[in-house]
Amino acid sequence: MLKKVGKAVGVGLGVLAVLAVGLYAIGLRVVLDGGGTPTLRFMESADERASALARHREAQRNQPPAPTGAPAPPSPGVAETPVPSAEVRALPPSPTRAPRAYWTNFRGPARDGHYLERPIRTDWPAGGLTPVWKQPVGGGYASFVAANGRAFTIEQRGGQEVVAAYDVPTGRELWSNAWSATFRESMGGDGPRATPTWHDGKVYALGAAGELRCLDDATGAMIWRTNILDDAAAPNLQWGMSAAPLVADDNVIVLPGGPGGKSVVAYNRVTGKQAWSALDDTQSYSSPMLVTLAGVRQILVFSASRLMGITPESGQVLWEFPWQTQYGVNASQPLLMGDRRIFISTGYGTGAAAIELSPEGAGRLSVKELWRTNRMKNQFTSSVLHEGFIYGLDEAILACIDAATGELKWKGGRYGYGQIMLASGHLIVVTEGGELSLVRANPDGHIEIARFPGLDGKTWNHPAISDGYLLVRNLNEMAAFDLRR
Repeated sequence: MLKKVGKAVGVGLGVLAVLAVGLYAIGLRVVLDGGGTPTLRFMESADERASALARHREAQRNQPPAPTGAPAPPSPGVAETPVPSAEVRALPPSPTRAPRAYWTNFRGPARDGHYLERPIRTDWPAGGLTPVWKQPVGGGYASFVAANGRAFTIEQRGGQEVVAAYDVPTGRELWSNAWSATFRESMGGDGPRATPTWHDGKVYALGAAGELRCLDDATGAMIWRTNILDDAAAPNLQWGMSAAPLVADDNVIVLPGGPGGKSVVAYNRVTGKQAWSALDDTQSYSSPMLVTLAGVRQILVFSASRLMGITPESGQVLWEFPWQTQYGVNASQPLLMGDRRIFISTGYGTGAAAIELSPEGAGRLSVKELWRTNRMKNQFTSSVLHEGFIYGLDEAILACIDAATGELKWKGGRYGYGQIMLASGHLIVVTEGGELSLVRANPDGHIEIARFPGLDGKTWNHPAISDGYLLVRNLNEMAAFDLRR
């Protein structure tokens, strides 16, 4: 009897194994959310996605350009509910004006997630906004930067990392620059992470495995290249190079995290020659920021073990504040609260703190901790500041705390491990599942105005706004929404 039972169990396990192999072969994968919760999802292979994307771009190139001021034609290969042209623009046409260079850095000009270029529309309809355009995109977690009507991002397309430029009003790909590189990571996902940077007609793009390229923003032609990990003799991070390059004066600053004084490296932004290197810190996933604090111009660097201010000229440390988290993951952006105070927050149970800087003499600054709380844990998102209050995702739930004291004002609304930005006194929240939500930045309570599906699939990419167009993307799709008013 036991022998028969054992045989039946063996047959059953064999059937399950064959079924599992079959499901895997047709694309069933385990996908982890930001909290590590697994879900099953059917996915195309990287090669299949790259082929489909190539067919889409070829069809797009063969389409005649849309007349100036007309809605973009439907993107080929993307199934969407047809929308009559009269419904595509619910807003009156905006006054004609030339687009300019504004959202040129990760999370905006100050890297603080605050859009100030022009007021945005905040009367979102309950049924959601209609996309101006929507189309497939290569994989990865980078955001967009934009200048002069063009948006730039970096994608994984099969076995290549690709920097691409898009026309903001239509979504048309204008050029691409590619190289052979594949970054694979089973927990977070594949593809490049670092958002490019635009400066003075050039795009600085960093791949997940350290490839750094300076490209002409009009043509995509390569001006110079290097690999920052090779240059610094540095191992890659577990989740790949994620810090957006920072242009400071004549240099572009990157964070390879190499030993022997090569943790922070500056390359001449025109020639690509190394200008200086400094420190020995293991780096993390936060992007450097050029700021002025306590009257001193400096670069903020949030490494795996500390937050510090360094000089833009040589990388000399002006001050430091120890901050260690599980796995060495410091991924959020420091948030300036006035001309002396900084807010930092991380996940994995660590929490948040506010510090204050004061002149100390001999070119140094002293640091004082003002408060600490576990009521705001930004895992790989970043908070924003509005009228004395900090808004951010405490793990997966939106929360508001008092910037002066760290006191929790409210917590409400589950958005997963998404991203937020601030515009016209409102929070634009992109949920982990790809929904778009508009929430009032109000310390009295959680007031959600609208929430609707924007993208399909896991969305960890930060939103961007260019001349009133909201640009969003994830591993599969990219879209634009008109927020001009």
